[in-house]
Amino acid sequence: MSMPKGSNTPVPTTALRVELGWRSGPGVPDADASALLLATGKVRSDGDFVFYNQPAHPSGAVRHEGKKPAGAGVTDTLSVDLARVEGAIERIVVAASADGGTFGQVPGLYIEVTDAVSGRPVARFDSPGATVETAFVLGEFYRRQGGWKFRAVGQGYSSGLEGLATDFGITVDEPRHTAPPAPPAPVPPPPSPATAPVALPPPPVPGSVMPPPPPVTPPVTAPPPPVTPPAPQPVRLSKVTLTKAAPSVSLAKQGGTSGAMRVNLNWQMRQQPSGWGGRWGRQQGEVDLDLCALYELADGRKGVVQALGNAFGSLHRPPYIHLDGDDRTGAVASGENLTVNLDHKQDFRRILVFVTIYEGASSFADLHATVTLQPQHGAPIDFSLDECTVPSTVCALALITNTGGDLLVQREARYLVPERGVSPQRTIDRAYGWGMNWTPGRK
Repeated sequence: MSMPKGSNTPVPTTALRVELGWRSGPGVPDADASALLLATGKVRSDGDFVFYNQPAHPSGAVRHEGKKPAGAGVTDTLSVDLARVEGAIERIVVAASADGGTFGQVPGLYIEVTDAVSGRPVARFDSPGATVETAFVLGEFYRRQGGWKFRAVGQGYSSGLEGLATDFGITVDEPRHTAPPAPPAPVPPPPSPATAPVALPPPPVPGSVMPPPPPVTPPVTAPPPPVTPPAPQPVRLSKVTLTKAAPSVSLAKQGGTSGAMRVNLNWQMRQQPSGWGGRWGRQQGEVDLDLCALYELADGRKGVVQALGNAFGSLHRPPYIHLDGDDRTGAVASGENLTVNLDHKQDFRRILVFVTIYEGASSFADLHATVTLQPQHGAPIDFSLDECTVPSTVCALALITNTGGDLLVQREARYLVPERGVSPQRTIDRAYGWGMNWTPGRK
């Protein structure tokens, strides 16, 4: 049962799953969950803000797990372990922000708190009556008599995530249109030797003794100035959603020029339909998708990173791409992940990230999937896979191309149908002209 606005309920001091959900559809803006850890009503530093660009609190008590399709809707999830929250933290505010519209365009907005181990719901609040708000404080956890409670808040902001975060003490890095600073005044050049006045000693008197020169006093060396630690960088709120109309983005322009970039795939089955899209052969939720990458290095070497054949790659030696694991069910909160070492971007010519259905489904037509590229030092890039109308078992997700030292990310979302007897890997190879030799593999 949904809590009335302003009401509260006790919650266990344990690991909790906080789910922000809404109904998706044409014209519905995207929404994002975030959390602010407060001491005396404000954050202690920008590190107390957990959201898509800063997905983990330093204490490990709060994490942003990311989005997953859910039936006719979408969820964005936070994990909150109340037993690990630092003693100075009095409240954890759970908020939502709309991307590309207002919450008046987001139907069915709710927040639900469940026990992370048992899955038992412990609190739920359905947010009513949104209009022009672009951010919401939906609820908050707060300490009370040695335990924790959850309060349904429902406070809206028309100033978006920036206004909400600023209210709680976050320093936000947003571009401002200001006049350029005045150039410094020119420094006059020193006088040239030809014109500079020179003081010469008087000529000696014949027969006189020249006085000894004055002692040379060594220059006094001033102590070095104290080292000032660099000022903390403000929080960046920007993110990029690739669409058919705007399918590509430069990593350099988003700040993703170094460090590790995680490529995440999350998915969930729809309702089982009839026809070719419904020949599953397994129970719902047991679909095994494989995230893979074809690569071509600058020196001409080519290969594949995938779970088949245990070709998991390597992050610190060629190909500088690593598959973190193999999620056999889609039930793992973090899905499947590839990591690309952007410190070696000069070694890449192109990378094609793709996904295959290993078993459990006959097509992507009945799967909701979300792809997120998260550079370590840049804005996240995401897009969804909800447009499959053919019996496809392999989908090209994103093509990353080295263009003059910059990496350009191109949304592909291209569904391919393998011919009889042709593997999904060979099918994607032919479509993109990789030119590799393939042998049967297993995992």
